[in-house]
Amino acid sequence: MTSQVLVEKQKLEKPPLDIHYLGDRVLRQPAKRVSRIDDEIRQLVREMLQTMYSADGIGLAAPQVGVHKQVIVIDCEPDNAATPPLVLINPTIKKSSRELSPFQEGCLSIPGVYMDVVRPEEVEVTFKDENGRPRSILATELLCRAIQHEIDHLQGVLFVDRVDNQLALNEELAKYKFSPKAVKPVK
Repeated sequence: MTSQVLVEKQKLEKPPLDIHYLGDRVLRQPAKRVSRIDDEIRQLVREMLQTMYSADGIGLAAPQVGVHKQVIVIDCEPDNAATPPLVLINPTIKKSSRELSPFQEGCLSIPGVYMDVVRPEEVEVTFKDENGRPRSILATELLCRAIQHEIDHLQGVLFVDRVDNQLALNEELAKYKFSPKAVKPVK
């Protein structure tokens, strides 16, 4: 069965959804599990993909567009029309590698800010796809990082909450007019 949510990988002048930014309370509320994967969820996925491509992103979680559902879209190759995006509904990290590495992350909800975040190098994730089928993948490299970043959004956690260098983070946030008070460090 092929994807029912394919959209063109293009920038729209008016994306269907509005992205919320650091400081907006909506980003801090945990998302609820999706109980039924139906046309309404597939429409949300389509609109999330269109919004993500329009913002030059590689990942977007439903809470970023004000929807409190455990829905994530990821496309690590937005310029490659042949590569389908990944849709993760109710994702759960089953295993994480012990090996950790730092890597620069950014976020559509905190435009302009890029900071190093330390995360596991490999994760095994179970989820349902847009057709409701159970799936499991072992992710490494950029996909691994994107999945962890987006799953954090489902718990109300932003990548800046995981940045170790507070001084550099505060400078970056100030440069782009974000309040350091909006950061909620997790350890």
